[in-house]
Amino acid sequence: MQICVTGARGFVGRNLVEVLSRQGHSIRVLTRQAVNTFPAAIQVVIGDLTRPDCRLDSFVKDCDVLFHCAGELRDVNAMRPLHVEGIKRLLDAVDDEYARAGKTVRWVQLSSVGAYGPPAGKPETDRVVTEKTAARPANEYEITKNMADELVMQAGVKSGAMTYCILRPSNIFGAKMTNQSLCRLILAVRRGIFFYIGQPGAIATYVHVADVVAALIVCATESRAKDQIYNLSQDCKLEDLIKHIAARLGVKTPWLRIPGSLILIPVGLLSGLLKRWLRIPNLDVLVLRTRYPTGKIEAELRFNFSKRMPAAIEDLLLEVV
Repeated sequence: MQICVTGARGFVGRNLVEVLSRQGHSIRVLTRQAVNTFPAAIQVVIGDLTRPDCRLDSFVKDCDVLFHCAGELRDVNAMRPLHVEGIKRLLDAVDDEYARAGKTVRWVQLSSVGAYGPPAGKPETDRVVTEKTAARPANEYEITKNMADELVMQAGVKSGAMTYCILRPSNIFGAKMTNQSLCRLILAVRRGIFFYIGQPGAIATYVHVADVVAALIVCATESRAKDQIYNLSQDCKLEDLIKHIAARLGVKTPWLRIPGSLILIPVGLLSGLLKRWLRIPNLDVLVLRTRYPTGKIEAELRFNFSKRMPAAIEDLLLEVV
């Protein structure tokens, strides 16, 4: 099987490539960096999806499964060129390859629950998001990721060149992760400076990278995944997560709780005024009550999580300690 991977240098992409390599597949990756740090058995194609002159024919040649894991989390100005214009170029290349070889590609899209957007009301509004929930993206990342998903679904409907499966994980974590938000949370508990905001019952929405990789592979191999969307998250109560962290670190369990009105509004105002000069953390994540049930992927694809929250954070605890 010829497997093609974009975003192979990213956090999810490199873990995916490692697993696929152990399984013995023929792997081809697309990367912008000329320096090759991949194992010798992996084919490397140099290319930048954001460039109009990017040639992708050699990347998608004879492709059976395409894992599209490339994404931009930080640079707002780079999101649309990659998530929207870049995916159009990749879809065109798949169409051209189909015209050449007549082979239908299974496209597996790494998306995000961010495509559903934030709660319609206050951050602490109780909400259950399923695969049938309408997308309501709010910021540029969410908007462009949702646009990318729409482009893939449209291509899957109108073209015989590909079938698709879209995986929407929540906050992905694991060893050597680049996003340090969960590590900062662990450090706050360790230093005794963590405090709760608002009423009890906030939901922590995380999923381990090992489960994301396993789910991507299942989406590529299971026939029932054809032209489907699946959410992936290991939701747990924030209080349970914090208690587990404190217990594993051997520190006192945090107890201080501050009313949301006393901190969220002032912090929101300061963030708006000072965002050009000062990075102020988004505290809304400590009050969110959004859940992402995973019954669909578990029932239809017989998917089982190997990393259950909150115990799944053990490898991060070792890094922080």
